[in-house]
Amino acid sequence: MFEFIEHHHNLIFNTLPAFFHNKWVIMCINLIFFYLLIKLCNFIIDKFAAKIIEKRDDFEYKKQLITLKSIVKSIVDTIIGIFAIMFILNALGIDIRPILTAAGVLGVAVGFGAKRFFEDIITGLSLILEGQIRVGDYIEVSGHEGVVEKIDIKLIKLRDLKGRVHYIRNGMVDTVVNYTREFSYYVFDLGVSYNEDIEKVINVLKEIDENFRKHSELSRYIIEPLEILGLDKFDDSAVIVKARVKTTPIKQWEVGRAYNKAIKKRFDELGIEFPFPQTTVHLLNETTQYTDKAN
Repeated sequence: MFEFIEHHHNLIFNTLPAFFHNKWVIMCINLIFFYLLIKLCNFIIDKFAAKIIEKRDDFEYKKQLITLKSIVKSIVDTIIGIFAIMFILNALGIDIRPILTAAGVLGVAVGFGAKRFFEDIITGLSLILEGQIRVGDYIEVSGHEGVVEKIDIKLIKLRDLKGRVHYIRNGMVDTVVNYTREFSYYVFDLGVSYNEDIEKVINVLKEIDENFRKHSELSRYIIEPLEILGLDKFDDSAVIVKARVKTTPIKQWEVGRAYNKAIKKRFDELGIEFPFPQTTVHLLNETTQYTDKAN
């Protein structure tokens, strides 16, 4: 194949004026050609992936496809880049066979010390093929959490809530916590006063949930009604009622904040108290009697 391209390459350049026979001009033209080739391949991959995405309504499938698209583009760019370097060196009259031989020997030597590199690749392939992490997921990994902007066979790129970007080597990944796999939950720990009737609080929460799902614009993100788990524990100044709502992936925080606002408004209307830390002090009255003893 290499000889075929080189043969037609020489035929084309032999028909051009003498100016184009300069090796440096040829090198620049080759660079432009391979750059455009990379852009063309990326364009074709994007178009092909976009057509498949349009035909599927599965949000999880779309995220998986976007991740695979990024991987394929990275691999194609690398292959074309390596081929371009070899072709340009050959066009400049540099014999690449000794370079390839030296690279092979060097590769063996470097291979003994490339443990981290191979760990990154193996772990990266495992994460991608098993679908543990996809572009657009909100994950926690290696002490960092954020939205996955990019994942390839070498590293994971996360952007957190403050806009900071974290680059994490795949070889450092031990445990992945994915907050947005298929669906998400927002968990409520509602503290109410010890004086409140818990059954009344639970009924009010059901009322708020029903009203929210009927009238809120965010109801389209809710998969199931609010699940009230009941009285969870006793704190120093409050009893904790635990509940959770099931949402579409990565929408749990937006839905949860809207629920919190609705709960606060309704509790205030009904006089249901959200307690604050307080201490009860008991004063003890004691009467001391002094008795004089007669000698």
